[in-house]
This record gives sequence, C-alpha cells and structure tokens, in this order.
Amino acid sequence: MSAAEIFRTYLQRFTSGDTAGAAELLTDDFRFHGPMLQSQGKAAFMEGSAPLGPIMRGAEIHRQWEDAGELCSFYDFKIETPAGAGSIPMAEWNSFRDGKLASARLIFDTAAMAALMPAPDAPLPGG
Repeated sequence: MSAAEIFRTYLQRFTSGDTAGAAELLTDDFRFHGPMLQSQGKAAFMEGSAPLGPIMRGAEIHRQWEDAGELCSFYDFKIETPAGAGSIPMAEWNSFRDGKLASARLIFDTAAMAALMPAPDAPLPGG
C-alpha cells in the first residue's frame, strides 16, 4: 500500500470506531502532536483519543500530497454531539515506517471544534 492508501485506511477505521483496526496501522512508538493531544506511543495515542469515539462520524479527504515517504492530507473531520453536527477542516502531516504510520502532526481550528462540543455537563451520545 502507498502512504496515501495506508492513511486513508487508517482514517476510515479510526473515524468509524474500528479502533483495533486503526491501531494495527500505527507503529508501537507512534508519535502524535495536535492542538489538544500530544502523545508518545501507540497505546498512549489510542487512550488519549478514545473520548472522540462516541462523536466521530467519518472523514472526507479532499487532497493528499506524498513526498519522500511523508504524506500531507487535507480533510474534513465529521462529528456529531448534542451541541450540533458539522465538519472541522484538518491538515495532517504523517511519516511512515514498515508500512505503518510512525508519526502525525495535526493542525486544525480549535474554535471550530469547541463550537460543536457540548457543555461540560451534557452527556455525549452513547454515554
């Protein structure tokens, strides 16, 4: 699989709630850096991102660029909460090793995400 195919498969699994399938495509020492989570190691990333599970509704990739074993993707991350439903534009830069994602740098507008998040005392779907 190409880097773009690995990422598309990972993102589809992750945003559909198939966390075990998504984790299969991460190296054990996967590094993640985003505005709301920074983690070192696959287990730490999966634990830190688990609260997104009930609100994720998929993703739509608009553009990807590959260069020297690295990939940049621009996509809409779809969520639904009691506060509303919508898409947050995201840009993600990934590196790969042995056919898996080795690192991710995620950039997005945190205000757009916050606008779709419920009040602190509101239950999340399925919770």
